[in-house]
Amino acid sequence: MIPISVLDLAPVAEGSDVAQSLKNTLDLARHAEKWGYERYWLAEHHNMPGIASAATAVVIGQVAAATSTIRVGAGGIMLPNHAPLMVAEAFGTLAALYPGRIDLGLGRAPGTDMATARALRRGLNADPNAFPQDVVELIGWFRAAEEGQRVRAVPGAGLDVPIWILGSSLYGAQLAAALGLPYAFASHFAPAELESAVAIYRERFEPSAQLDKPYVMLGMSVFAADTDGEARLLFSSQQQAFVNLRSGRPGKLPPPVANYEETLDPAARSMLDLALSCAVVGSPETVRTGIAGFAARTGADELIVTGNIFDHAARLKSFGILADVRRALADAA
Repeated sequence: MIPISVLDLAPVAEGSDVAQSLKNTLDLARHAEKWGYERYWLAEHHNMPGIASAATAVVIGQVAAATSTIRVGAGGIMLPNHAPLMVAEAFGTLAALYPGRIDLGLGRAPGTDMATARALRRGLNADPNAFPQDVVELIGWFRAAEEGQRVRAVPGAGLDVPIWILGSSLYGAQLAAALGLPYAFASHFAPAELESAVAIYRERFEPSAQLDKPYVMLGMSVFAADTDGEARLLFSSQQQAFVNLRSGRPGKLPPPVANYEETLDPAARSMLDLALSCAVVGSPETVRTGIAGFAARTGADELIVTGNIFDHAARLKSFGILADVRRALADAA
């Protein structure tokens, strides 16, 4: 069975706060390491009351400090918001503190609404279309400094920080292939171009100093519980949050609502069905079937799983069930 990793969106539940959300992140990370997950990633989002990981590199450092072996990284850093040199310094610092454990996934979206994106801009002349050049520049800052080089990333130069390209379209797939980098596709919320993007990436991949053959990680949402019905109830929190976000009303993670889908109009239900079509929701057996089927259908090299569950104990249990499922699949294989 292929490796499975955790994508933690650091959800802030209604009635709770950022401090508790970050405590929950550290707790889940410790459990994920114990359960054998491959890596633990956090994502950069801004101006979203329900997500606590805006200062992504800071949270990554806390997670790395609270664990000892699991890889920790960004899924991802939204590069248009930052100068590449500053990203190299931040992740160079993390790599110096936690050698061999830090990943850097890069996205080209701002991770927020347009008003906030303008506030995040690193300069009046920043070009949002300069993502490929910024990625190449960032890769350069991690190379060993040359004699006479006037500007260096300190820390950063000469350190091993694997870079990933994140995407939900053909654009990221083509860039990752051209640069010979691993590719993570956001099928957990934008699966429409999944098959095409993966095919293009694999067909056009050019080996690089970092990677000699294509490597694809695919996002999934997993909500696991003792029964299918209990899992569907847990899933309703993420469904509500997604509808609220797409309606321009982002907020904290709502508590679960029984039969939530029945309250939706056809347009909202269709939107959820499409956006969350790569979600696996159910009992251990349902999750086993869903995970195995998705992995076989896509040929993914790795899966990265998220699951915004209102109750932290239920969220831990969901990831624990998934870890048991993966072990069972590995034993069967």
